[in-house]
Amino acid sequence: MATIQECREALDRLSDNLARADGDVRGAAAFDRSLSCHITDLDQTFTGRLDNGRIRVDAVAPGAPRTKAEIRLAMSGDDLLALVAGQLKFAKAWASGRVRLEAGFRDLLRLKSLL
Repeated sequence: MATIQECREALDRLSDNLARADGDVRGAAAFDRSLSCHITDLDQTFTGRLDNGRIRVDAVAPGAPRTKAEIRLAMSGDDLLALVAGQLKFAKAWASGRVRLEAGFRDLLRLKSLL
């Protein structure tokens, strides 16, 4: 089982990957939205912002998200690590229910190129 520190490092790597991306991927991530990522097996939630192509984590708190972020993710820590490492495809994980993504319709349309 992944640790909270490994999950934090995975989110940092994902942020770095988004910042280095170009083309459609960079454009899809280059907006400002509140973000939460609930790590279900650890029952911890990272909160912050997706801001201009980077993920900024502001806090980690126990339990489910206390406020409703504009973009909400939920998954196990192991799935987060596998997604960031490229060992798990987001679309497959989302379709099977291993990863939950909730956002407004416009944001989902914009994020689809990241998936």
